[in-house]
Amino acid sequence: MKVRTRSTAVIGSICLIASLALTTASADEGAAPREAPKVALTKVATAKNPSAGAAGPGGTVWIAERAGTVRTLTGQGLSKPVLDISAETTTDGERGLLGIAFDKDFKHFYISFTNLEGTSTIDEFAVRKGKLQPDTRRTVLTQTQPYSNHNGGDIKFGPDGYLYIAFGDGGSGGDPHGNGQNLDTLLGKLLRIDPRGAKPYAIPADNPFVGDPKAKDEIWSYGLRNPWRFSFDAGSGDVFIGDVGQSAWEEIDRAPAASKGGENYGWSQMEGTHPFREGTEPANHVPPVHEYDRNGLGCSVTGGFVYRGKAIPELKGQYLFSDYCDGTVRALEMKDGKVTGVNDLGVNGGEVVSFVQGGNRELYVLDLGGAVSRIDPAA
Repeated sequence: MKVRTRSTAVIGSICLIASLALTTASADEGAAPREAPKVALTKVATAKNPSAGAAGPGGTVWIAERAGTVRTLTGQGLSKPVLDISAETTTDGERGLLGIAFDKDFKHFYISFTNLEGTSTIDEFAVRKGKLQPDTRRTVLTQTQPYSNHNGGDIKFGPDGYLYIAFGDGGSGGDPHGNGQNLDTLLGKLLRIDPRGAKPYAIPADNPFVGDPKAKDEIWSYGLRNPWRFSFDAGSGDVFIGDVGQSAWEEIDRAPAASKGGENYGWSQMEGTHPFREGTEPANHVPPVHEYDRNGLGCSVTGGFVYRGKAIPELKGQYLFSDYCDGTVRALEMKDGKVTGVNDLGVNGGEVVSFVQGGNRELYVLDLGGAVSRIDPAA
């Protein structure tokens, strides 16, 4: 389910190619990290191609499966499906059920999927007493996808109560339509909408491009190739985005909680901090806080979360991420929005396609091959 294209790689379980041993590079590479916290992965369930997850009502954790089912995590594994839209999804290329989210009060549940035509679709369900109400389903937003890769598809509610939606640049390779830098398309962007403010949705008045006739009002930030998992730091409100590279560099982008939006992360003029195919760095380029090359096994970054749980105090404030091809869980030490160290946590999550933050802020790792694992302190 890893949204990336490294040539025309089409996943069997999710169309990706692997090589060997991740090399980590960073603008702060000279900083010596502290000793990495000791953690373990505890397998808590097995799913069929788990693709995304979200904290649900009553302390539950909901897990999406790529083909279109959603289940809840129980002490005995995963429940029977609480939602099944598998007759409405397509899983060719990098498509499928790509994201799920609840609003702050758990009154509405949102899904992000590609329909049978491959169109990215955001649907909403009302939630009553912790259960979905199928008869309330409505479509909030759609976006035509020109190719079967780089759909993005992650969705999250921000601390401001608005729904953020990540879309890739439309696919193929090298952004042939120039969508990353084109403000007149939703592709290659992070969007910000108010799904309950109007039908089908309202646009927050303080979105950065509201009133610009040459830009889509929904856009919050742009210059993204394939944002594969973004999150808000539950402590600071900062946003972190894992953006999959084209052929040489994987990157993690950040915007502070105080941001007014409008960040340009550079694609397709830039790949990380490097010009892409003789591109020119935009004057307003916001470089990644971390990047790593593909000299080893890494080939497709999977963004995660800043750890704000209680089980592993030594990990607090560090940003966890992985790579679909490498599987090693790593953590960025941060200070004042800058990376001060990079830690290998010594555990491997397999084909890591997503992280999930539970209601207690503890983190789970999803392996596209099936394992749902919780990050625990090492014994």
